[in-house]
Amino acid sequence: MVTHKKYTREHRSTVGRIESDNPRMTCRKVDVFYGDKQAIIDVSIDIGRNEVIAMIGPSGCGKSTFLRCLNRMNDTIPTCRVTGDIRLDDLDIYDKNIDVVPLRAQVGMVFQKPNPFPKSIYDNIAYGPRIHGLVSNKLEEDEIVETSLKKAGLWEEVKDRLNHSGTSLSGGQQQRLCIARTIAVSPEVILMDEPCSALDPIATAKIEELIDELRAQYTIAIVTHSMQQAARVSQRTAYFHLGDLIEVGETKKIFTNPQHTLTEDYITGRFG
Repeated sequence: MVTHKKYTREHRSTVGRIESDNPRMTCRKVDVFYGDKQAIIDVSIDIGRNEVIAMIGPSGCGKSTFLRCLNRMNDTIPTCRVTGDIRLDDLDIYDKNIDVVPLRAQVGMVFQKPNPFPKSIYDNIAYGPRIHGLVSNKLEEDEIVETSLKKAGLWEEVKDRLNHSGTSLSGGQQQRLCIARTIAVSPEVILMDEPCSALDPIATAKIEELIDELRAQYTIAIVTHSMQQAARVSQRTAYFHLGDLIEVGETKKIFTNPQHTLTEDYITGRFG
């Protein structure tokens, strides 16, 4: 956990352009505390519409904690407290009157380890639309299941076994099923927390291709421990260190001409 602000004053002038020309989410002066320990320090950043933004940094730097702020997943941790302003378009997502259930449909999350429900492939996809009242008959349900699986690049592989358990699929297929499940409730933003860390290189390549395709319709924020993955899939990259947002900018610029020594040290492998 972060217990100091050693780098905060030093890097403020080089954090880069936090604003997006067309933001979907805006975050200003976000702090996160676990009890009396501060994990995120005064982070301000935009998540642009139809962009992939990658969040990188050493283990324990706060990137996953920050990602979880974007759909209030940190609410599930009793000791966690989030301050600052986070908005989806003009909606203050931490307003006391906000219902987090529809919020988490709007801002969906794909986790590090594939976690399909212990149900059929079909029911994995149909479950969300059912509970959110997005379907009124079997025909609409069928259409959402097929469309979601097609968007996730999984339809051709599973269309003849929709009644089989989702847990019977390979790891890569399970992760694409989880992405299809997220898509099925018509999200506006998709959060991905190291979605390929448990997958082999072939499955990882399929997920990365999928991320690039999904960007046309969704806003995507991805936490990744792989700098190569960040370089391949994102348009902007944010580098976190000890709870601070050290630098954010166009991915190519971050990897070829970082403005801060901490970013350069991490990218060149001097630490991390």
